[in-house]
Amino acid sequence: MSIGLTAYFFLVACVAAQRLLELRIASNNTEALLSRGAREFESRHYIVMKVLHTTWLVACVAEASWRGVPPAMSFSVYAGLFFAIGQILRVAAMTELGPRWTTRIIVLPEAPPVAGGIYRFIKHPNYLGVILEIAALPLVFGSWFTATIFSIANLALLLGARIPAEEEALTSNNPGADLTEWTRRGRFVPGRS
Repeated sequence: MSIGLTAYFFLVACVAAQRLLELRIASNNTEALLSRGAREFESRHYIVMKVLHTTWLVACVAEASWRGVPPAMSFSVYAGLFFAIGQILRVAAMTELGPRWTTRIIVLPEAPPVAGGIYRFIKHPNYLGVILEIAALPLVFGSWFTATIFSIANLALLLGARIPAEEEALTSNNPGADLTEWTRRGRFVPGRS
């Protein structure tokens, strides 16, 4: 096994460990929110998201093993940069949401959407980060097939189910709140709704 492949496997293992830690944090936050009267919405697609993320990590390792040789260093660096931007967006989102961050759609009644930090600019920085990560991590080792298939599946799930359900849950549970500014914010790009 080459040094490049070993380093890539280590990177994927670190991402897997990070995801497991995040699931634990999300579980604790979910439990705390539910005990405060929060409600869960649209849980049907949650298992699909877990399967997608798990198989994505397995596919990263499988395609890299099959390829055996990494792409040009400059290509890996660019892919790594996009992956790092995805990580930064996700960490910024988790930090700003604090104990309200979960991997499920959990809404506290009468609690308006978070509007500080990165959320001043876009509605869904966490999902934008995930979009970048799912595309970029496989590309670090030149795994085009994994990047393409899982990016398409992830976008279909996010845009077709997850984001509309989350936005509906947030708006329907804030009848007295002024959500004008929030609704004007772009999902992924500042200034585009």
